[in-house]
Amino acid sequence: MVQILELFGGIGSPRCALRNIGIPVKAIDYVEIDEKAVRSYNAMFANELEYKTQSVVGWNLKPDILIHGSPCQDFSIAGHQKGADEGSETRSSLMWETIHIIEQMGEWKPKYVIWENVKNVRSKHMRANHDRYIKEMSRLGYTSNYAVLDAREFGLPQARERVFTVSILGTDRFEFDDLIRTPMKNIDDFLLKDAPKEYDVTQPSVLNVIGNKGIKRATVIKDFAYTITTRQDRTPAQVIDMGNGRYRYLTELECWRLQGYNDSDFYAAAAVHKRKGRYTMPLYKQAGNSIPVTIFESMFRKILLGETENRRQ
Repeated sequence: MVQILELFGGIGSPRCALRNIGIPVKAIDYVEIDEKAVRSYNAMFANELEYKTQSVVGWNLKPDILIHGSPCQDFSIAGHQKGADEGSETRSSLMWETIHIIEQMGEWKPKYVIWENVKNVRSKHMRANHDRYIKEMSRLGYTSNYAVLDAREFGLPQARERVFTVSILGTDRFEFDDLIRTPMKNIDDFLLKDAPKEYDVTQPSVLNVIGNKGIKRATVIKDFAYTITTRQDRTPAQVIDMGNGRYRYLTELECWRLQGYNDSDFYAAAAVHKRKGRYTMPLYKQAGNSIPVTIFESMFRKILLGETENRRQ
């Protein structure tokens, strides 16, 4: 039984990954401030909550793996790039809370700590905080390594590049080169054949910038989708060409699929949210804030099952 601690847990991508590869998991805590994301998470794992979660300051907090993906808005190019200096009170500065939590664990520490964030965390304006994070993890006894991983390398037809930092307690170093990578699947397998008309693009502000470049643009999806965001109906946008001058947005279900969730995950979450207007916006937001499930599947196969690309060849 693998015990995990999910900080900034969203809709449980690591837990879905462990389930998908058949590893029994106990979520000893799940921390998320977005009430609607919590609602989805509880619905998705309603049949699996054999163990109740406990507080981060609980007396028996001993996860094997700690996963955190502190909010990315203050690192992101698309955000305000305020950074994550400790004490800055930005959302991204919550990454330092993870350090404090590990410190409070005392002598016992999780074997693995995984942190995911936007590629811009390694930009010249932001990398100082990432470098400091690695130094802090070293002070706590961890050896860290990071790499930029693209969801397209792990089966998903979505161009989503993110920095993953894996810290291992002790002197072992996580190597990303031998992760199992899988060919990108056909995007047609992820798209609905007959999406309802409410997903059609009707705003002139979007229709008028289809094919443009720059900030005000709407890119036509072809072989793969671009990064799934928390909203689909604002520029820059991505649209599907339906022919005869008709374009539509990705549906909420398609966004979840492109992040590696199965349909039963989506429908469990959708059942606890009410649609307001044309879309169920919390489901878009939850997909946009999530981490591709298939990337975690590959990481956990290496960490827990010892499966790597070299061994499978």
